[in-house]
Amino acid sequence: MKKISILGAGLSTTSLIDYLLERAEQYNWQINVGDCDISIAKSKIGKYKNATAFDFNVNNSEQVEKTVIEADIVVSMLPASFHYIIAQSCVKHKTQMLTASYVSKEIKDLEQAAKESKVGIYMELGVDPGIDHMSAMRIIDKLRNDGSTLNGFFSSTGGLVAPEYDNNPWHYKFTWNPRNVVLAGQGVSMFIRNGRYKYIPYQRLFHRLSETTIEGYGDFEIYPNRDSLKYRKTYGLETIPTIFRGTMRRKGFARAWNVFVQLGATDDSYAIENSENMTFRQFINNFLAYEEHTPLEEKIRNHFSILITDDVYNKLKWLDIFEDIKIPLKEATPAQILQYILERKLQLEEGDKDMIVMQHRFEFTTKEGKEKEIVSTMVVKGETKEKTAMAITVGTPLAIAVKMVANNELNLTGVHVPVIPEMYNPILDELENLDIKFTEVEK
Repeated sequence: MKKISILGAGLSTTSLIDYLLERAEQYNWQINVGDCDISIAKSKIGKYKNATAFDFNVNNSEQVEKTVIEADIVVSMLPASFHYIIAQSCVKHKTQMLTASYVSKEIKDLEQAAKESKVGIYMELGVDPGIDHMSAMRIIDKLRNDGSTLNGFFSSTGGLVAPEYDNNPWHYKFTWNPRNVVLAGQGVSMFIRNGRYKYIPYQRLFHRLSETTIEGYGDFEIYPNRDSLKYRKTYGLETIPTIFRGTMRRKGFARAWNVFVQLGATDDSYAIENSENMTFRQFINNFLAYEEHTPLEEKIRNHFSILITDDVYNKLKWLDIFEDIKIPLKEATPAQILQYILERKLQLEEGDKDMIVMQHRFEFTTKEGKEKEIVSTMVVKGETKEKTAMAITVGTPLAIAVKMVANNELNLTGVHVPVIPEMYNPILDELENLDIKFTEVEK
């Protein structure tokens, strides 16, 4: 019997756990789900046989060691900062490890030790990163095998509310960690276009937009992700003249969000004194000039005269930022306060469904010298408030990879992401059978 331990039982684990539990008896697996809140772990396993829930504390080194030793496979769904703790222990005790998160430098440095221990550390197996890698590499490898030359690669993903439940002026609701949304894009965005390197600082990021249309779903805008350049090596595209990765939102989102960026309301580097005695209106006023007799609404319009259209103003007003609503957060950072303001209005409501959109565009020259383009698009809608599109697309590819490792269909050692055919082909094929699939159009 293979023992599979899942560490962390948050929202994004729902589809992962369900997939493994539904197959546990067939494949003779024991599924153990650990979380710092055991009631959440218990709720995820229900009444399935071959399943147990346990209280797990990643800061308890003895428990980490014991958990890893007793498992054949560990799936880490903990916050990203804890993966290294788990990975170290897995290498030490020769236990296979999988996660949906990015490869950190610390984990990459475990490469040789993992090989020596004959341990596979499989990472970036979610949606982005994950499905984006796999779906892109399948087409990139096909183009290479056909003798084509890839000239440009554009890839964008968005976690959004499904159109049927889009009922607010932002055309957006939180479908993943709100804190990550508030802090998204900070730093410098880097990509290359027609051989020219582009570096966009955070304060200019939401000015630099591109657009796309998805048939049946309308228009979207795209802002650049932090570092597109590193994917040249990941995808074996070191000489490609254009590579760009971005985040998709409904049109109009970025212009309004840029007001918060330019204000400084997304800053997480300092605490605001006496924040618990402030109101939303006072919070916003903190960032504007002292003009005792000028209303906040007028200050906003004057200060952001280029950004503020009626649409942007209505988006801001809808969030209640001009209201005297008390902030219940003590010594909070601007980002934390903004997150609180947003969460009041942008949460998925009961009955809402979310949506994941992903689109790749490949510009290439065939071996006959013809210039062509392939546009590959995926749209996945959530099923329930718990089984969201985000949870489905994060958890399902990871679960398929766990199955492959557990059944000895995948036996790699070292640190791996799913950019090789023996990983991406079986995972994408099964995802397609589960209706998580791409539509390709060649022009």
